[in-house]
Amino acid sequence: MKYFGNLLTVLTIATLSGLVSAQIKPLDAMLSNYKYPYEVHFLNLKSQDNDLKMAYMDVHPQKPNGKTVMLLHGKNFNGAYWERTAKDLAAKGFRVVIPDQIGFGKSSKPRDYQFSFSQLADNTKAILDELKIDKTIVLGHSMGGMVAARFTLLYPEKVQKLILENPIGLEDYKTFAAYQTIDQAYQSELKNTAETYKNYQLKFYYDNQWKAEYQPWLDLIAGWTLHKDYPQVAWDAALTSDMIYNQPVCYEFKNIKTPTLLIIGTRDRTAIGKDRASKELQPKMGQYQELGKKTQREIAGSKLVEIENVGHLPHIEVYSRFFDAVYDFIQ
Repeated sequence: MKYFGNLLTVLTIATLSGLVSAQIKPLDAMLSNYKYPYEVHFLNLKSQDNDLKMAYMDVHPQKPNGKTVMLLHGKNFNGAYWERTAKDLAAKGFRVVIPDQIGFGKSSKPRDYQFSFSQLADNTKAILDELKIDKTIVLGHSMGGMVAARFTLLYPEKVQKLILENPIGLEDYKTFAAYQTIDQAYQSELKNTAETYKNYQLKFYYDNQWKAEYQPWLDLIAGWTLHKDYPQVAWDAALTSDMIYNQPVCYEFKNIKTPTLLIIGTRDRTAIGKDRASKELQPKMGQYQELGKKTQREIAGSKLVEIENVGHLPHIEVYSRFFDAVYDFIQ
């Protein structure tokens, strides 16, 4: 009877996993059949001998206050998850620009591309140049925080204020985790499913507490795994993982002179390569309740807003507290 009970449990889990996958729609590399919350524009970009298209949304307020906010997405996300933030910022008079970085969202997925934070920052600047925006407030989440930091270091004259929401890269992952080749990273990416993505997010983002508002952002990346284009997406994901691992920004925080706000959900435990670190080092990685304070000390004059018992996505998990902190800083 015990055998049949265990078998029933396994079959039930498998059935539920199948139902989860069945509810997710396959998505091609450019998310062609996925509608973003605002009109999508494309910048034709010649970069590294590639003809690329970089997607972005440009949200105009009814009563402009003369300021622009640029929202930069994380690695497992795209510009769509900024919908509510953009709506409320526009209601306050801000113009809002939301790029999809090359390799992400609705932007091109080149195979032969040297991904670097400097290159992504330069691509992002090209959108501002196209829109003739001289200065902007920059808000970056997760990997977008690393892009935002590099953008601010490269183009300080363009950044009025910098906001980092649970950015990764607050520590140097190379000092904890063993290196993996791009080929190894690619093979790992190819194994991703809706279940593996959800389990990762539950463990590192949400502390095993899943809510309905998290599902749309899981569906987007999980939908890729069900489409024949997924190897193309997975290759760029491997390249950008390598970029994050090999190009830390934490040593240069001391060079940021722009007024800066850190919004840190202290329950977050996100850390690149944690599974490749020793058992002794793993618990020391991604300790955001410590990393936020450390980073505030390194960025002169910066402000820290810690949100207790919140994980990697304050703007999804506790939106009102996140937005209040942002607006208080930029109004």
